[in-house]
Amino acid sequence: MDVIEGVIGTRMPFSGPFALLAAGLAFGCGLAPEQGPPNGVLAESGVTYRVTTFATGLEHPWGIAFVPGEEAILVTERPGRLRIIREGRLEPEPVAGVPEVWAGGQGGLLDVVAHPEFEENRWIYLTYSKPGQAGATTAVARGRLENGRLTEVEDIFVADAWDRGGRHFGSRAVFDGDGYLWVTVGDRGQEEPSQDLRNHMGTTLRLNDDGTAPADNPFVDHPDAFDEIYSYGHRNAQGMVVHPESGDIWQNEHGPRGGDVVNRIVAGANYGWPDYSFGRHYTMRGIPDPEPGTGIELPLLHWTPSIAPSGMVIYTGDAFPGWRGDLFVGALADRHLRRVRFEGTDPVEQELLLEDRGHRIRAVAEGPDGLLYLLVDASDAPILRVEPTSGPPGR
Repeated sequence: MDVIEGVIGTRMPFSGPFALLAAGLAFGCGLAPEQGPPNGVLAESGVTYRVTTFATGLEHPWGIAFVPGEEAILVTERPGRLRIIREGRLEPEPVAGVPEVWAGGQGGLLDVVAHPEFEENRWIYLTYSKPGQAGATTAVARGRLENGRLTEVEDIFVADAWDRGGRHFGSRAVFDGDGYLWVTVGDRGQEEPSQDLRNHMGTTLRLNDDGTAPADNPFVDHPDAFDEIYSYGHRNAQGMVVHPESGDIWQNEHGPRGGDVVNRIVAGANYGWPDYSFGRHYTMRGIPDPEPGTGIELPLLHWTPSIAPSGMVIYTGDAFPGWRGDLFVGALADRHLRRVRFEGTDPVEQELLLEDRGHRIRAVAEGPDGLLYLLVDASDAPILRVEPTSGPPGR
């Protein structure tokens, strides 16, 4: 078994001279000071951990779901395969019945989530880039998981986000406590349509479990908007979680050159892209920062330079009491696991973990065992598991 030990030191308070010390630490770690309001000092949680290799042999894994009532994990591979892991072993054959995907650029088979009543109905939901005459778009399919295959597979939602390019499908999906399915759709690299409610580019969608729009969505019956849209003005959101205390949807998204953000999703809110951003265009042309009074929903925090955030989770388990309530975000570009401590909606502390591994972390999930599971984005990728050092190593 591949094991690496991590020993984390003491916490640094966010006040007085320590704020200046944090800025010095940021430069020492190769991080530029962040713009806008404080996003928490660089600090350490005092938690010790080890990282083990839980499974191997995956090709660009993207989404992960723990099968309710079973000791099994579903993992998507971006080229178009859905895999099952049982007791730490990757089953040799992919799950049959997965829809055809457009596997190009950032597209392919993306997220996977089980229905909240899976043990009764066996529904599994997949988000993917769907091919068509106009290129590809983000779609949601569902099927019943039976004996290692999906049956009754159908598209329950196909976004009006068609483009021939391979960028920005978004596509993180979660069920909330009321049984609504939330899905992100990226701007498909087109930017301006994110401000146009007559398409699904750059939006967060709130759906019933059959793909229809809930009657209380903010733009239902609006003559110039799609009913499924809950928020807009997004660039490419690839991390999303239901806050375990408030029930709010928290989401991260990629900025351009900088300006990666964590947002709390508000009904009908405009998050600004491409008119406002804490980053810059790739041409280095500036973009106005979002400010109060502009009608733009401000992020909870932002990162400049970019860390390229992807999957995330708010930890609730018992294995790491010192991390309970903290947000964990996988970083693709800066290649680390980012821990953020909040007081309410205010970030007060951040920590960089697993920097020495150099992995592009695509997804972060908390297992039923209270351990953290990390998907690595690579052509021959492992699943890593973060465990406390007090117990015996996992399988």
